[in-house]
Amino acid sequence: MNSPARVTWRSHYALAVLTVIYVFNYIDRQLMAILIEPVKAEFAISDTQVGLLSGLTFAVFYTLFGFPLGRLSDRIGRKPVIALACIAWSAMTMLCGLAGSFLFLLLARIGVAIGEAGGTAPSMAMVSDLYPPQRRSTALSVLMLGSSLGAVFGLGLGGWIAHHYGWRTAFVVIGAPGIFLGLLLWATVRAPKPAAPTTASLAQAQESWQQTLGILLATPAFVWIVLTGAVAAIAGYAIGTWAPSFLIRSHGLSLQEAGILVGVVGGTCSAIGTLTCGWFTDRMVRRDCGWQIGVPLLGTLISIPFGLACFMWPQGVAFTAFGIGVPMAFLFYIPFGFFGTWWAPPCLGAISHLFPATRLAQATAIFMMGMGLLGVGLGPLVTGMLSDYFTPIAGSAALRYSLAASMSLLVLAALFLTLALPRYRRQLRGQSALPNAAPGASPATA
Repeated sequence: MNSPARVTWRSHYALAVLTVIYVFNYIDRQLMAILIEPVKAEFAISDTQVGLLSGLTFAVFYTLFGFPLGRLSDRIGRKPVIALACIAWSAMTMLCGLAGSFLFLLLARIGVAIGEAGGTAPSMAMVSDLYPPQRRSTALSVLMLGSSLGAVFGLGLGGWIAHHYGWRTAFVVIGAPGIFLGLLLWATVRAPKPAAPTTASLAQAQESWQQTLGILLATPAFVWIVLTGAVAAIAGYAIGTWAPSFLIRSHGLSLQEAGILVGVVGGTCSAIGTLTCGWFTDRMVRRDCGWQIGVPLLGTLISIPFGLACFMWPQGVAFTAFGIGVPMAFLFYIPFGFFGTWWAPPCLGAISHLFPATRLAQATAIFMMGMGLLGVGLGPLVTGMLSDYFTPIAGSAALRYSLAASMSLLVLAALFLTLALPRYRRQLRGQSALPNAAPGASPATA
């Protein structure tokens, strides 16, 4: 069975610590976005090289290590893998601040990628272990606040530190707390006790990785959910990486101003949207399990026009707040930030309903690998390449066109969710019809 007997204060404490760790996971990952311009200037690199640094290279190593580390956490437990991974990626983030060359910085970012590969999927699997299915989307949405709050602190605080003390100091200061958090998790969080082994769970524990992978990929709903995450992540990471530079180049904002708007304002809207999405999903799923996929489909469709309007709106200040001339275009970024996160928590919740605990971190790792390889890998890189391509034609406006092109991929994400919905509903209803089927068990294992 894939859920605890009851939820206690220890469950909430564990969720709180995991959420803070996930915040720093995203701070360390997204910090590069606000530091693009000073890093570019110091090492004299192109937008394509920036995309390589923050995208493809990071994604390849994140992907290569994601499934093995997810499998390790399914075998030895989530807590030790998450704690050690947190310490590792935080130390490598600090090393980024010591980079004396582009190559050194690239190698340090590879270290961050390997560490983060051991933190994401096991954390999501551990939250699914801590909470029952009917509360899981809400709990996962709390964990997913890490991405939004990571943008708030990574872009906002990172931009402030870089503005006053330099980009190297930003890496060192923001990387340091993760070492303490890894130790805190190890020392104070009690991992949920595994359920009593059954014949099915013992057989699953003895599966080879090839067998497990074959079972996961033979689940149609899961495949469409993975494709959704991969395509949506291309747009998401492209925007997360390049939005500050877009405001600097197309709307004349400073590094600090862009960090405040995208990080603090946009990140706060994303955080509120993430929590709303989790609550709304759990509420709607009580009526029909298909809403687990219907909610992310709804949010994605609403977000597309707002995102396109943001990047294509011409220059012009809507109003001035705290000394910042807020561009009219940024007003569209606010609802986009709110609805643009709606695809992630319900999709992760859906995965936790499809598979038992002995396969959950591995299934989640596959989802995150799709997001990593295509989203982190191609999103920033392709957007940077398109920006370089359009520059001779459009000048400083080139980035807005490349970001709008990336935004259009959310249409594909909506299509994949549409294909996933009936398959997911059919599988969940089929599981509930089986005798003695545990929540989260697949028909093959129930």
